[in-house]
Parts: sequence; structure tokens; C-alpha cells
Amino acid sequence: MDLFKNRNFVRLFFAAFASQMGTTVGNMAFAFFLLDRFSSQPAYTTIAELMYSLPTVFVFFIVGVVADRFDRKKVAENCDWIRAGLTVVLFFVLYLQIIPLVFLVLFIRSAVTKFFYPAEASLVQAILRKDQYAKAAGLNQMLFSLFLLFGVGIGAFMYKTIGLHGAIALDFVSFIVSGFLIRSCDIPLEARQPNGQKGWKNMTVKDSMHDFKEGIVYILKNKLLASLVFGYFIFGLVSGGLSVLPMFKMKYELSPDSYEWHTSLFTIVLGIGLLTGIAVAALLEKKVKPAYMMSVPIFIAGAFIILLGFTDQLPVYYSAAFLAGICIGPINTALGGWIPKIVHPRLMGRVSGWTDPLTMMAQSSALGVIAVLFPGIIADVDYIYYGLAGIILLAAMYYFIVLPKLSAENAEIDVQAALKRQKNTKAKMNSVL
Repeated sequence: MDLFKNRNFVRLFFAAFASQMGTTVGNMAFAFFLLDRFSSQPAYTTIAELMYSLPTVFVFFIVGVVADRFDRKKVAENCDWIRAGLTVVLFFVLYLQIIPLVFLVLFIRSAVTKFFYPAEASLVQAILRKDQYAKAAGLNQMLFSLFLLFGVGIGAFMYKTIGLHGAIALDFVSFIVSGFLIRSCDIPLEARQPNGQKGWKNMTVKDSMHDFKEGIVYILKNKLLASLVFGYFIFGLVSGGLSVLPMFKMKYELSPDSYEWHTSLFTIVLGIGLLTGIAVAALLEKKVKPAYMMSVPIFIAGAFIILLGFTDQLPVYYSAAFLAGICIGPINTALGGWIPKIVHPRLMGRVSGWTDPLTMMAQSSALGVIAVLFPGIIADVDYIYYGLAGIILLAAMYYFIVLPKLSAENAEIDVQAALKRQKNTKAKMNSVL
């Protein structure tokens, strides 16, 4: 694959891999720890998940601005160093066994994480050709699938063997590796700072709010972009639900005595489905329009999520998870490859800065609703699956109707040409001065 001939992309790819490792493994180990220690209070596990998504509410208005105003490479790298430091703090706080304090450290670490991905996504857009975006999105989706395959399993293994602190130590090492990989990248300055050399001295609250507003206006004026970005909110609801529902389904219905093992196996099966879906997407990429590569699989995935709630048989549950994963693969490949083609590089940070917050807000909403409803109001977790599936089916109908028309009305942007023009303009200005 020609993507791996690009050394900068390779380093960013593996930096994202290490960063995701640092985010996933310790989190899952902590979830198992809470569910073991507070088995009669499943809301604690849901609250822990909220600590990973809720910080979005407090930083969403500035993450994209930082990615566009500052050196994107330094932003991503510094996020890794800060998270590594916070992981050391978390390591020692766990010895105190004050759960609210642990939640606070997780909250802060998650808030820092929100700044990493807009900066990293903007760098990837700048170093690739337009025809490579879908492949890069497929590889990023493969990363997600690999962590579904191994993240929960490693988290469960670390928790069962060397304990929660072992998983936290792995988090620390992962962030350090990611930081050094990003530092080793050789990326042109115009790609790292497409809006010129800014800094904290030139950044005021008024400027930040102006940039934030500019990002919103840019998204809303482009109906296709707004529809695609809204897709991240829908998938956030799904992600939030599936982050705890399989654990609850196993714990309280299908396998109470070995729920850790079966929850890990669920993520493995779903991950294999996602990898299969990515392979299918690679075959369909040039044959099927992205509008249909999103809407049709979304509808089918909704049907399989209904089956996840309906069945009381483990083989059927795993089969539905595998088939749902196959459907999700093409959706995310199409979505991740489409947005960079229609967003100007000058504003990519602000647009990317909205995708993660929307996802996290949706996750927080889903987890909050689940924490309130289950098991106090809704004792049967299956009904939550049905509600989740209903949202997905409505989204599928909307995209099937709207996306083909909007796609025909929008032209794609040549990112490399835009960066080159910016570089030439800057050179001319410098020569005049």
C-alpha cells in the first residue's frame, strides 16, 4: 500500500495506535475493577465511562481552535507528555482507593485527550493525497477494530493477572511511545500551521470565540458537511450504549459467572466483524458511492442491534455482533474518507474538533440515560437495545434520502493545491517585506 511509503503517515499511524492503547487498556481494567468491587451498583461503571466522554462538554469550544491556531505537531506531542504525567498521578492515587479522586484524574486525562485527535487528523489530511483519504480512514478504522479485538481482552488479562496497576503502567508506556513517534515526524510548517504562526500571546478570548464561531458557520453552511458531522453524534450514541450494554447483558442475563470472559469475547467478535467490513469497504470504495456505503449498512446494523437485545442465546448474540461489525466498517471508512475531501485545510482542525466532541457528548448522553434507567426504571436491558436500534434506523432513512442529493451539489477540495497556494502567497509577502 502506497500509504506506507509516506514515513510521516507511518509514524502518525503508529502514534495513534500507541495513543489509543494508552486510552483503552487501563480504562477497561478500571471498568472491570469497579464492576467487581461494586457489583450491586452498576452505575459506578457507567460513571467511569462518563469520565472519558463528559470532559468534552468543557473543552469542545477550544479543541479545534487550538489545532488551527497552534503548531499541530506540538499540540499532539504535548498531549502525550501531559497524559503520561497524569497516568503517573493516577497510578499513585489508586493506592489511596478514593474513588472520587480517581474519577477526577480520569476526567482531566480525558480532557487532554480531546486535543490530540483534531491535531493528528489535521496533520494526516495535509500529508496525504485526496485519493488516499479513504484508505487512511480504513486504516484508522482498522485501529479501532484492533482495540475492540485486543483492548478489552488485554485490559481484562492485565486486571486478572498483574492487577489494575499493571494496566495503568501500560497506559504510561503507550503515551511515551506515541509522543516520541510524533516528535520524529518531519512535516512542513505550512501543514503544521496553515493559519500562520500564532501563539498564546496572540490568542484572546474574543479571538477564540471568533474562531469557534467560524468553525460552526463553516459546517452549517455546507449541508453535506453538517450531515456528515452529525453522523458522529449518532455513532456516539451507539458507541456509548455498546460500551456498557454487552457487559450488563452478560452480567445480568447471559453469563453471570463469567461475564468478563464473554464481554471480552464479544469485543473480539465485533472487532473481527469490523476488520471484515473494512476489507469489504476496500473492495466497494470505487464501485459504490459513499452516500450508499453509509446509509445501507447503517440500516442493516440497526436490525442486528435489535437482535442483540432480543436473543437469549450466546451463539446468536455473537453472530449478530459479528454481522453488525461488518456493517459498521464501511460506514466509518466512507465517513472518514469523505470529510477531508470537502474541508479546507485552514479549517480542518475546527471541523475535526467537532467530530470528537459530538461523539463524546452523545456517549455521555447515552451513558447518562442508561445510568438513570437501568436497573431502577428499566429492569430489562433488552429494551435499551431496542431504543438504540430505533435511533440508528431513523438515521439510516435520513442519510438514504439526503446524502445522494447533497453529494451531487458539493465539489471536492484539492488540499495539496490549497497548501501550495498558501505557501507561495506567504513567500511573496516575505519577499515584498
